Amino acid sequence: MRLFYETYQSVIIVQEALAQLPWYHNIALLEKLSKNNERLWYAQQTIENGWSRGMLVIQIEGDLYHRKASKTKITNFKQTLPAPQSDLAEQIIKDPYKLDFLTVYGKAKEKDIENELVKHLTKFLLELGAGFAFIGQQYHLEIGDEDYYIDLLFYHLKLRCYVVLELKAVKFKPEYAGKLNFYLTAVDDILRHETDNPTIGILLCKSKNKVIAEYALKDISKPMGISEYKITQSIPKNLETSLPSIEDMERVLKVI
Repeated sequence: MRLFYETYQSVIIVQEALAQLPWYHNIALLEKLSKNNERLWYAQQTIENGWSRGMLVIQIEGDLYHRKASKTKITNFKQTLPAPQSDLAEQIIKDPYKLDFLTVYGKAKEKDIENELVKHLTKFLLELGAGFAFIGQQYHLEIGDEDYYIDLLFYHLKLRCYVVLELKAVKFKPEYAGKLNFYLTAVDDILRHETDNPTIGILLCKSKNKVIAEYALKDISKPMGISEYKITQSIPKNLETSLPSIEDMERVLKVI
């Protein structure tokens, strides 16, 4: 309580976010963070999203504040969306996206990652952020008598628009933006209701070159963002020998 007073004695908090949080939420903010601006930001996010104390700690340890404010985040929202919509769209993009809950490692294929994201959909929606509603995987569109399939299709409740997410298990290439632009045009034409806002796209790549990505979006007509994803690395070599092998575990299970 003394630390709480010493930290916020010069801050008016009577009606601010900190005053609306349970005591143990505030303890987490004091223990986990050293900067007041970050504490206030997480407090506001907690109120808006209804985070429990455990969820608040997860978001802090996942460095959500810096990932949402990342300067490596690349979008064309300000050029393709009106001001209120572009600001909100900018807020929903992170870089990188942390997919630590996936059980794929190394050179995982796009299909494997995609299947794992759907398998762990609740955790993936949590990483995407509040407002995302899942529509479908490999969502089918028939265009010009040909079949096309969107990796993952969402609807965002706050933005009031469809969100197309394309996954690439390799470094970003300029042609990926062109393909996503094609999908956004199709969704706007086929699925979008007259009350919906323009569809936006997210390209989720293993890595990207910032300059190339910016050039790729420069003349794209549809709103989209390009981000990287990170998956927990496989077990370090120096620890592998200290863990039981599959054969050892099978022998133990047979005894049991």
